[in-house]
Amino acid sequence: MKRALITGITGQDGSYLAELLLSKGYEVHGMVRRSSTETFERINSIRDRIIFHQADLLDQLSIIELIQAAKPDEVYNLAAQSFVPASWKQPVLTGEFTALGVTRMLEAVRLVDRNIRFYQASSSEMFGKVREVPQNELTPFHPRSPYGVAKAYGHYLTVNYRESYGMYAVGGILFNHESPRRGKEFVTRKITYGAARIRHGLASELRLGNLDARRDWGFAGDYVRAMWMMLSQEKPEDYVISSDATHSVKEFVELAFRRAGLDWEQYVVVDPQFVRPAEVDHLQGDSAKARKKLGWAPEVDFEGLVKLMVDADLECVAKEIRNT
Repeated sequence: MKRALITGITGQDGSYLAELLLSKGYEVHGMVRRSSTETFERINSIRDRIIFHQADLLDQLSIIELIQAAKPDEVYNLAAQSFVPASWKQPVLTGEFTALGVTRMLEAVRLVDRNIRFYQASSSEMFGKVREVPQNELTPFHPRSPYGVAKAYGHYLTVNYRESYGMYAVGGILFNHESPRRGKEFVTRKITYGAARIRHGLASELRLGNLDARRDWGFAGDYVRAMWMMLSQEKPEDYVISSDATHSVKEFVELAFRRAGLDWEQYVVVDPQFVRPAEVDHLQGDSAKARKKLGWAPEVDFEGLVKLMVDADLECVAKEIRNT
């Protein structure tokens, strides 16, 4: 039985990845921080099948002890301060978690067992002010937020440990991937949850930022499958994972509100406070390498993703009303 350790296991990607690995017969270990606010909501259905360990990305010794205790064959480092707007308000903390946290994880693996296969959750936000469209594994980075900068550090450090120490360490450069498990602060979930609240009469408007911003959106369940495939290859390599198509926030809004039976123009208000200090340009992935070498392809398209999220949030809000 293979053993996998997932940091960030209580997050969107961590929960989908844990389900996938359990379905493939893995023994799954999860890292959680000692926190009174830790939420296990996303993994409640599989919680009794996961072995939990307390550790913190800010504490090197706890990470070393974590690797020693879990004895994993594979490590998936998904934990980070991952909300881009928050990285402007907390740039130092973002750097500690999202950049130096990767250093602590890689150092722990190097010191305890260099045979462990290591996956680093890199991000399309590293491309930022893009040099070319679409972006592939060779496109230069020009991050436009403290989050993007921190992710670029973590990505390059992963490459560095692979090349310097011969470790099996890879970076998955994942473009935006969403699901009903996305946090409500992220724009996609903010839209679908907001539309559901309006549909159920609990709200009268939804305030958003730049409706013209375009993203390459996919389904998180598809993207975690790519993570596992990356660690299943003979040779460690970095891969871009994307849908290879872009859509505007406005398109997402139109589809979501239509699914909820609403006219979005009656409810959506553009609010300057939600506009980023520096917007990223045309983020669009080119996942040709992953499709060819890994045999990966997404199963849920853009419209299917929006439908999935709106339907889940309509049920979520209905349940909230029943419970009040």
